[in-house]
Amino acid sequence: MRSTGLILAAFVGTAVCQFPPKPEGIKVLKSKFHENVTISYKEPGICEMTPGVKSYAGYVHLPPGFLDHVIGEPQDYPINTFFWFFEARKNPSTAPLAIWLNGGPGGSSIMGLLEENGPCFITPDSKSTVLNQWSWNNEVNMLYIDQPNQVGFSYDIPTNATFSPADFGFISEPADFSDGVPRTNMTFMVGTVSSGQQNSTAHSTAQAAHALWHFAQTWFFEFPHYKPGDDKISLWTESYGGHYGPGFMRFFQEQNEKIDSGESLEKGAHKLHLDVLGIVNGCVDFLVQGEDYFHYGFDNPYDIPIFNKSSYDTLLRTWRHPGGLKSQFYACRAAIDHGFANVSTICNNVVGDFLGVIDGYVTDADAGAYDITHPAADPFPPPYLYGYLTQESVLGALGVPVNYTPVSMAVNQAFTFGTYDVFLGGFIESLGALLDGGVKVHMVYGDSDYACNWLGGETASLSIPHSSHSAFVSAGYTPLLLSKPSVSTPYGLTRQHSTLSFTRVFHAGHEVPSYQPQAAYEIFMRATRNVDIATGTKPVTEDLKTEGMKDVRGVKVQRGKEVKPRCYVLKRRTCADDVWERVLNGTVEVRDWFVVGDGEDDRGGEWDDL
Repeated sequence: MRSTGLILAAFVGTAVCQFPPKPEGIKVLKSKFHENVTISYKEPGICEMTPGVKSYAGYVHLPPGFLDHVIGEPQDYPINTFFWFFEARKNPSTAPLAIWLNGGPGGSSIMGLLEENGPCFITPDSKSTVLNQWSWNNEVNMLYIDQPNQVGFSYDIPTNATFSPADFGFISEPADFSDGVPRTNMTFMVGTVSSGQQNSTAHSTAQAAHALWHFAQTWFFEFPHYKPGDDKISLWTESYGGHYGPGFMRFFQEQNEKIDSGESLEKGAHKLHLDVLGIVNGCVDFLVQGEDYFHYGFDNPYDIPIFNKSSYDTLLRTWRHPGGLKSQFYACRAAIDHGFANVSTICNNVVGDFLGVIDGYVTDADAGAYDITHPAADPFPPPYLYGYLTQESVLGALGVPVNYTPVSMAVNQAFTFGTYDVFLGGFIESLGALLDGGVKVHMVYGDSDYACNWLGGETASLSIPHSSHSAFVSAGYTPLLLSKPSVSTPYGLTRQHSTLSFTRVFHAGHEVPSYQPQAAYEIFMRATRNVDIATGTKPVTEDLKTEGMKDVRGVKVQRGKEVKPRCYVLKRRTCADDVWERVLNGTVEVRDWFVVGDGEDDRGGEWDDL
């Protein structure tokens, strides 16, 4: 049966197999501006091991009722938002700051930290770390945030639970262990996590924006270890970050405007100096990007058919005809906007039909949803972080009272079926308002991703309504060149006019920094330094404009070497169905969380192997 839910990041799985130790060495600060708001933190001493470079992990704690006046409904639960902050390896006191958010909805940003662009990667035994030379904190202070509430290490009420495997991650059930802890195995686990209640988290991007803005007001102006000489703030997001990025930053921009006019949400609020918004393989607007799923599935850069010509023609008719999927999208949005009583009936059909197409066809083709050149049971990026975060020493170093939840199904379901946030519009319009308000916007898409494919990303970029729209549309694509390339061919193609750019990155899936770490790093730094994305040699001016082909949809890329499945039992979607069945039956050998033998690929699993 096809799944009717798509989690827009390749992080599915869970790594809960023991209770976290009691947090020790925690420092607690009371907010100077907000009653009952606190910050708790410690120095983990793990991951970033560069001499003299510090990191801080902790929480901003918002008490129940704190957001009652802004989210439109009672907030009768605590919001404990986890952060992990890394000083820049070079000149942290004068370095700018960037925030990283993964998507989902419901996905943890620790995935980006440990699997994409953070200071370290996990070793194949899932027990230790090695430094990442292309870490984004080389010259920028980096802040990773688990949001909304219940995601990753963020939590509402710590709750003991058991865990059973499901298609996406593990389903948790609250449990009473007063009579003893049940026996566990690789697929039945125990631990302490959030409540799992949908009414104890944000239900939409708009609600989450309020919580994050209050987090920022507390963290930026009260956390003693961040005192930058440069007060510029950049936000980089991925996947469902196509909603989060423009939604959050536009909200921050609006709060700055209210502070200037004396109409702020609260007394004593501080302005945030917004600099860059980066979106990596973002799903910004399913209505705008929807048709490109069919185009990409039939004709993509790697000539991998997700469906044949007959299916392609049928799907296009299904999308375009009166009463088809596109019309259903419009009907769903109208029902939401006008508060129709039958909104669930109207929108549930869209959820089932459209997301079923996205997830179902790519699975039937045995292609990876996040990299179509890989099998559906995709072993990349290596999933070592899930085992790493089960270790008592790691949980103790971070000072967390809950186990790790890579994807919160409470959040995912609240956004998908509670408010239908996944189908809301307005985010492309927010990008236009940000650009016209002085924020630089850079969109980066790996071209082997299907979940948020580059064709849809390009369509979104060309749809942004802003004062320089026509100049951006008329710009051409130019090769993406790196400062010290390992190959002589371009790493991608970039279209840019002034402060808006769109880059297609070759040989990269959903998590671009995992596939092309140097390219992702140089794009990030060029955006930070306000130089052109394609070469990094030209200052960004109002007249900056790339030249070249206007249409690069026909540009093909040679497929890389074959990748074979390698089942990591803490990440279900790395496992072929027949292998997973044997995992459940307990008839396989597991070493360092990997199934060994039985036809599985027993390579060491180093990043370069893939």
